[in-house]
Amino acid sequence: MQIIRCNGQDEAAFFAQLRSRSAAPDPGVVETVTTILEDVRTKGDEAVRAYTEKFDGKCPEQFEVDADTISDALEAADPKFVEALLNSIENISDFHNRQKEQGFCNTRSDGVILGQRLRGLDRVGLYVPGGTAAYPSSVLMNAIPAKIAGVRELIMVTPPAKDGKPNPDILVAASLCGVDRIFLMGGAQAVAALAYGTDTIPRVDKIVGPGNIFVATAKRLLYGVVDIDMVAGPSEVLVMADDTANPKFVAADLMSQAEHDKLASAILVTTSERVAKETQAEFERQMAYLERREIIKSSLDNFGAILICDTPEQAVELANEVAPEHLEVLMQNPLEYIGKLDNAGSVFLGTYASEPLGDYYAGPNHVLPTSGTARFFSPLSVYSFIKRSSYIYYTEDALRAAKDDIILVANKEGLTAHANAIAVRFEDETKE
Repeated sequence: MQIIRCNGQDEAAFFAQLRSRSAAPDPGVVETVTTILEDVRTKGDEAVRAYTEKFDGKCPEQFEVDADTISDALEAADPKFVEALLNSIENISDFHNRQKEQGFCNTRSDGVILGQRLRGLDRVGLYVPGGTAAYPSSVLMNAIPAKIAGVRELIMVTPPAKDGKPNPDILVAASLCGVDRIFLMGGAQAVAALAYGTDTIPRVDKIVGPGNIFVATAKRLLYGVVDIDMVAGPSEVLVMADDTANPKFVAADLMSQAEHDKLASAILVTTSERVAKETQAEFERQMAYLERREIIKSSLDNFGAILICDTPEQAVELANEVAPEHLEVLMQNPLEYIGKLDNAGSVFLGTYASEPLGDYYAGPNHVLPTSGTARFFSPLSVYSFIKRSSYIYYTEDALRAAKDDIILVANKEGLTAHANAIAVRFEDETKE
């Protein structure tokens, strides 16, 4: 992995290379996905079945997974796996329960009532990858805040395996955290089915969950037909480290993200040349016994870097510029940086807050903004599944007191019908 001494130019060139990962979608992918979306919109289940056979190899006789299959998967599951998921569910639920909001009602002395009402979305679709990229943890991170928010019905879609059957680990996770219905379908066709609805699958209000480039492109194109969580890019981690950091831990944490994808990015920003060099040596030592070392190596070579800077303040500045999905602070006093790190999906403080802790167990959500979008996007949360509406009640006297201001502004904007809607209520008084 390249070592860059920060001089204002070399690190800027590296950041430009990073941004190239989130370039506009490939036109060929967009064209393919657009065709799939239109086919599903017009042909429904027939199109979903055809694309499932084409891309997944075998389509199940019925899309919806029956209760007995889910129950069997739970019964056959490794008890230690179930216990681990239940422990994670407890932590994730505790964290997200603290995000609950209350509506409000403000009653004024003049009789005016103003308020805001909150409620969960009616129906949400959850996309979960299947096959070799099956992540039960993603089921938990998406389903739990949705349920806490009060979503009435949570519909999960996941691709069938080559034999047309569901991934049992996914079924176990879905069962434990209260997913209402599960359908065996994947890819852009599943996203389209959720957005438009078919004879088999109900139309949803929002689609959440990770997927490949075709799934991500489908979500992007369907935004507006439905709401979506975010268009996620390749995974990324930035580690801030001073001379007190353990290079063995630094290297391990960087590689834990690099193994996701050849496009993943792992960056070390350090004030210590010793830590930089020893971390580089640790890559070679640890990579030798890791299964996904080819992916890790490609990721580190192309989108990884060790940035050596002069001061902790400069490290903070670089971290905020990158706005990483995951940000680890392996500094002598990590807690002092909480108020300085403004742009990050999730911040991990100290030696024992390794990034996988957040992926699986601690409680904060692992669905995070990527590709620098942490500058303006937030992690998935209970807030993501809630809609707000306001209400207004005015008495006649209260509107009479406000009418001249409203009419004046409406006329200034040339919206005379707006002005009239207020004036007409008091025209008899004007005549008098």
